[in-house]
Amino acid sequence: MTTPAQHSPRQPDENQNENESQDQDQDQGPGQQPPQPQDQQDRLDHDRLRVQPPAPLPLSPSTVVEKTAALLLDHYVFPDVAGELAGLLRRRLADGAYATASAEELAALVTADLQSSNGDRHLRLLHHAQPVPAGQGEATLAALRRDFDASLGGVPRLELMSGEVALLELGPVLFPVGWAAEPLSAALGLVSRARALILDLRGTRGGDPDTVAFVCSHLLDERTHLNTMHWRENDRQEQSWTQPYVPGPRFGGTKPLYVLTGRRTFSGGEELSYDLQQLGRAQVVGERTGGGAHPREGWTVHPHLEATIPVGRAVNPVSGTNWEGTGVRPDVPCEAADALDRAHALALARLAEPGQD
Repeated sequence: MTTPAQHSPRQPDENQNENESQDQDQDQGPGQQPPQPQDQQDRLDHDRLRVQPPAPLPLSPSTVVEKTAALLLDHYVFPDVAGELAGLLRRRLADGAYATASAEELAALVTADLQSSNGDRHLRLLHHAQPVPAGQGEATLAALRRDFDASLGGVPRLELMSGEVALLELGPVLFPVGWAAEPLSAALGLVSRARALILDLRGTRGGDPDTVAFVCSHLLDERTHLNTMHWRENDRQEQSWTQPYVPGPRFGGTKPLYVLTGRRTFSGGEELSYDLQQLGRAQVVGERTGGGAHPREGWTVHPHLEATIPVGRAVNPVSGTNWEGTGVRPDVPCEAADALDRAHALALARLAEPGQD
């Protein structure tokens, strides 16, 4: 996410000011202060009123680490690993490994230790440059809302390519379906008229499982079991299915469909790729994805730090497993930068086959 550049106030030219003062002194009586030119006075007033950046908020590494260790023990999807990692964090704290006044540095140090056991990339201490809300999950929601507003609701690109092949880019996140249903319905309704569809998920770094199901509902004809989430809390399971009804026309389950992936494709973007691939509905074109299949929750443990803890794991009904650690392996491997051209060529060749309307 980019923010508008911050411009420092224009500083006075020292030589010019000195010359102006000398000229003005000739017209003043002894002991009198010469009047300031208006533009110089405006600059001086602006400097006096300039808001100074806030001082860094106090950081207690021991408090942050203890909070993170407790959250691990209470919520991490793998309790045995949680115990090991909590012990590791406390030993490292006692050894002075986290002795820093920088929240950003502490986040990097703790994250490296959290991921040292099983490489779970959802398990981390996340640094936020700006202070974040204190409630559970609020830091993530605030960041999502900024991205949502800056990406046309998660549909940054829609294009009709040659051969009546539609390109639809989703990202940077598959936003909560309560937010995203309207822009997704509009986009998916438009591409429903295309002869083939390329779904670009190369920059899709996460998302809501309900939104994955919403998108899949437009790309399949029958109600279909997509995934089962195994949650640690109450040892419960929750199945994800496509919807029997969508608010608009469907692209459907028979026309050619290609999914573009890259190394940045992660979490919810991977689930959408994996579900469609395992069902035999789409060909995945591009690079192997990041490999994060564990849905997570976030807890603010310092105004600039959020502990993100996976609280469940996904199990696909076709493969019996998921993409954790391995990523989604493409059917047609190529560099992410070449994936669109490759998929378009595949679509055109498919449409040229006999029997394609």
